[in-house]
Amino acid sequence: MDPVDDLLTTMKIESSRYVRITARAPWGIAFPARHLARLLLVSSGSCWLTAAELGEPQHLTAGDCFLVRAGVEFALQDELGRELVDCDGMTVHDPGGTAEAGGDGEPTEIVSSRFTFDAVAADALFALLPPLFRLNLGTGSGRLLRATFDLIAQESAADGLGAGFVTSRLSDALFVQAVRACCADVGGGTIGWIAALRDPWLATAMRELHADLAHPWTVDALARTAGMSRSAFAALFKEKAGDTPLGYLTSWRMYRAKTLLRETSLSVQEVAVRVGYHTGTALSRTFLRREGVSPGAWRRLADGNARRGGG
Repeated sequence: MDPVDDLLTTMKIESSRYVRITARAPWGIAFPARHLARLLLVSSGSCWLTAAELGEPQHLTAGDCFLVRAGVEFALQDELGRELVDCDGMTVHDPGGTAEAGGDGEPTEIVSSRFTFDAVAADALFALLPPLFRLNLGTGSGRLLRATFDLIAQESAADGLGAGFVTSRLSDALFVQAVRACCADVGGGTIGWIAALRDPWLATAMRELHADLAHPWTVDALARTAGMSRSAFAALFKEKAGDTPLGYLTSWRMYRAKTLLRETSLSVQEVAVRVGYHTGTALSRTFLRREGVSPGAWRRLADGNARRGGG
C-alpha cells in the first residue's frame, strides 16, 4: 500500500465543512486554534494573513491557497489592524454554505473548508509540514485541487437535489487533494519519508515495507527490492529519509502501534504481533524507549484525552 493512502485511511476524516465567505471592507476574521485543519482559497479580491508562526504578515491575492495544521491560530483581514470577528460566530446560510462579514466596501471572496480527523494517525504526515503551508495551484496536483474548488462552487450554485451531500463528499476530496499537493511540494527538496517515497530508486522498497510492516525486514531484503547494493541503498535511504532503513521501520511500527492502541481493544501482545514484534515485552521495550511510556500507559493517556475532547 502507498503510505500516503495508508495514512489517509487511518486518519479517518470524520467531518468536513465548506463555507463561501464574502467579506466587504472593512473586515477581519479570526480563526482560533482548533483540533481541525483548514484549507482556504482566496477566490477574488485580496487580504492579509497573519499568524504567530509566520512572523511577517503575508499579502494574499486571488488564487492563493493554503493549508493550516490543526492547533494553529491565524487571522485574515482586508487591512492590518482591523477588529477581528471570531469565525465561529459568523452566520452560515444554507443552501450553499455562505456567510458574510465586514461592512459595505470592496469585497473579497474566500472559500474555507475545515476537516476533523484522528490527530494521532495524522502526526506522521503533519509533522513534515509547516504550520501554514502555501499551495501552488499552478502545478499538476494544484490544478486538480482548483478544479475541485470550482466544481463545489458550481454544485452549490446549482442547488440541485442532494447538493449538500455532494458538496460534503467533494470537500473530503479537497482535503485529500490538498495533502497530495503538499506531498508533491514537500518531496522536492526536503528530508523525510515523503522525499524517500518520491525517489525512483527507493519508491518500490518503501511501498513494499509499508504494505507489510510486520514482515521481518532486513536492510539486505529492502536493498534487493530496490535493485541496489546494500551499502548504496542504506546510504541513499539515510540521505532521503533522514534515518536508517531499520530506524525508519521502527518509527512506523510505533506509529501503527499507537493507532491500534487508540482505535482498537487489542491487547498489547496482539498489537505487537500486528506490527512485527513476537512478544508484547519486545514491543513494550521499544515503545518505552521511543515514547517515554509503556504501551498500556500511552493507551490510558490517549483514552483520557479523547474523553476530554483533546483527541
